[in-house]
Amino acid sequence: MKADRLLIDCHAATMVESATPYGAIEDAAVVIADGRIAWIGPRADLPSVEARTTERLDGRWLTPGLIDCHTHLVFGGDRSGEFEQRLGGATYEEIARAGGGIVASVQATRAASEDDLFRTAMARLEGLKATGVTTVEIKSGYGLDREAELKMLRVARRIGREGGVRVRTSYLGLHAVPPEHRADRAAYVDLAIDAILPAAQAEGLVDAVDAYCEPIAFSREEVSRLFERAQALGLPVKLHADQLSDGGGAELAARYQALSADHIEYATEIGVAAMGAAGVVAVLLPGAFLMLRETQAPPVALLRAHGVRMAVATDCNPGTSPLVSMTDALNLACVQFRLTPEEALAGATREAARALGLQNQLGVLQAGRPADIAAWTISRPAELAYWLGKPMLHARWVGGERSPV
Repeated sequence: MKADRLLIDCHAATMVESATPYGAIEDAAVVIADGRIAWIGPRADLPSVEARTTERLDGRWLTPGLIDCHTHLVFGGDRSGEFEQRLGGATYEEIARAGGGIVASVQATRAASEDDLFRTAMARLEGLKATGVTTVEIKSGYGLDREAELKMLRVARRIGREGGVRVRTSYLGLHAVPPEHRADRAAYVDLAIDAILPAAQAEGLVDAVDAYCEPIAFSREEVSRLFERAQALGLPVKLHADQLSDGGGAELAARYQALSADHIEYATEIGVAAMGAAGVVAVLLPGAFLMLRETQAPPVALLRAHGVRMAVATDCNPGTSPLVSMTDALNLACVQFRLTPEEALAGATREAARALGLQNQLGVLQAGRPADIAAWTISRPAELAYWLGKPMLHARWVGGERSPV
């Protein structure tokens, strides 16, 4: 067998579902050819290989490259000043009335050039890459007009070309009502659904369509209109659901067979059962839970009982989750939501791929799949969810190409 690269002297947490925890292979070997895994298994079973490069990994562990399946990575400015104000006693409403909150992010994003947005997003991306991420989902939603929404999505596509990661984009036009439409909300909903979404799709900028369904955001009826338009355009949907209240978001996501329902702290058993029946992935976002000092965790026991797959993501954003470490997200998911370390790692690999509709391509180490691999200086996979702030990544390969760490 001819190959580009042979990885030996390593262990592999393949994350393939099996009776073996983590789908682990002790003393593994991985053969990479043409950007894909050509063979993986115990080194004792390795076939004859003629590889251009052989790398000995000194007993390190391999995992699939981590997948951050829910981020708002592209935005202008930051809201660290508001963070200080909240800690000083100011309420969110007081800050918003003074021109802060999402309005501040919208204004900063609209004012920024594409180059500025790319530069600042790339700086945040470095934290994700340093914690093993090889695929990132990036949402729009801080532009809230045609020009700025398309600008955000173009930057996301550029990150996919130049950033050393795979990128999936989500159009999040129904994120908030922009200031200029406060007196005519219906006009903005029409604009987001009937003008901005088709324009973004025509430019090839959209992989999925998202919305924020909450009493403070958009109603089920408004989201349903968006989802029907998305499906007419051949685009899958996903939903920010039941984060702050039981708004029926989980059931709505199930009705439209969404890729995922994200947050879901207040989802009921009826909603969770509907998600399970429809195959909707629950994306858990412990960074936002931490920063908002929430007390009601997602119904993890119900998710397990109804067979709902669970993904974990950073929700990197300027207001409620300034988190740029995927391994810290794993720790928070275990500590706050009581996931097991294996569930958390599956949530950042196999199940995160499912939440992006990529379950047949990414998320496990398996022959025929793209060689998106992370190598870690750890003695067991549970360490990835154990340490906070410890550098553990040794190497990253995207499509078989090694990237700087």
